Amino acid sequence: MNYCIKNGNIVSEDNVFVGDILVIDDKISIVSHEPIDNIPEGTVIVDAKDSYVLPGIIDTHVHFREPGLTHKADIESESRAAAYGGVTSYFDMPNCKPQTTDLETLHEKQHLAAEKSHVNYAFFLGATTENAHIFKDIDKRTTPGVKIFMGSSTGNMLVDGIEALSNVFETAAKNNLIVMAHCESNEIIEEQTKEVRKLYGENADVSLHPLIRNREACKTSVLKAITLAKASGARLHVAHISTKEEALIFTDAAKELNLPITFEACLPHIIFNDADYATRGTRIKCNPAVKTADDQEAIISAIKEGKIATIATDHAPHAWEEKQGGCLTATSGMPMLQFSLISMLELFTDKESQSIANEDIVTISRQMSANPAKLFSIEGRGILKEGYKADIAIVKKTAEPWTLTKADIQSKCGWSPLEGDKFHWRVAHTFCNGKHILNDGIFDETSRGEQILFKQ
Repeated sequence: MNYCIKNGNIVSEDNVFVGDILVIDDKISIVSHEPIDNIPEGTVIVDAKDSYVLPGIIDTHVHFREPGLTHKADIESESRAAAYGGVTSYFDMPNCKPQTTDLETLHEKQHLAAEKSHVNYAFFLGATTENAHIFKDIDKRTTPGVKIFMGSSTGNMLVDGIEALSNVFETAAKNNLIVMAHCESNEIIEEQTKEVRKLYGENADVSLHPLIRNREACKTSVLKAITLAKASGARLHVAHISTKEEALIFTDAAKELNLPITFEACLPHIIFNDADYATRGTRIKCNPAVKTADDQEAIISAIKEGKIATIATDHAPHAWEEKQGGCLTATSGMPMLQFSLISMLELFTDKESQSIANEDIVTISRQMSANPAKLFSIEGRGILKEGYKADIAIVKKTAEPWTLTKADIQSKCGWSPLEGDKFHWRVAHTFCNGKHILNDGIFDETSRGEQILFKQ
């Protein structure tokens, strides 16, 4: 099927312009500032007047829980949620059951996604204390890199011994693999956990979570990761920064050491701060912890200044009963994928005029689509360009604000930390590989994504 998207506000890499896009089969054929009139017979017209047309979002940090944890989420349900949110590609993390720490389990996940995923997919290999020797056998055409947990989190894939860490970084560098690192000091986390338990007991309130996973835990681990990257020459991408100190550290390190260091901001740390524990409770408990308003503001500023390489979600669904308790008992993680794009648009929308500046929507698109594609060398995706895959999200302002309820949620877990929030934006259409997978609320259940390929 061919499509012509007409009269939309097309978001390019550096500006926004009114124009048309012609999609032939699975690719973008024409991107034009002028109306496209000479179109093939049978082409379906999609009116995008007063809407923004963006490249499909590439979320490089999700946890779809399959295999082994499918009571919370699975590839089908979460890729459907992705499509509803304008997300056309995702990178899934290795902390499922069994953990994705060998080539066999990696290939099994790829086969599962080929059968079940509605949008495009790739999977990280998880680093352990003992598996660096297999890095040389990773197919770099289909694998974005190696994920390492330098601080313990859901799934217990901790690697914190200096010898094992050095081996992972050195072997990754030797094989030209990106190391994506979860940076928190496990030693500090353990000390703080004991202290909180001693002072507040086993039912300590969730608002104490930032005391356990504090800024020092993040900063200490980040500095260790930089030292390892410097010694090995590895390409380091740090996941989900949560403090203002991290942004400063990385800006300085990248300049002074001339190292290929980049960092990611995730939705929980962009749109929430510690005041939100009072109303949202354990729904916003995640690792690393949501911290202060100053940290939140520093991360937003870094986004606007172009210091953040990628914006992702760390989409991490849990069953509702697993989210009950306090900071020591409730599980960490929240579902964010479906509403990530509209949340970012809402954040950057002027509250008085209810409009968004062109430079702000370009920033959102760059850090959620173009930059992930560049950083990980994704083939033919991430921008609206002739010859690229037709991965497209069309969003529009609503006449009146709408309130997010459980009925809107596609994730299998059935809840969201955003329930009750009001939005002025909706994803109207999603195209994935030229397929009109979401059409004004009508979803194509038969659509399947493709395995993402990486340039060599």
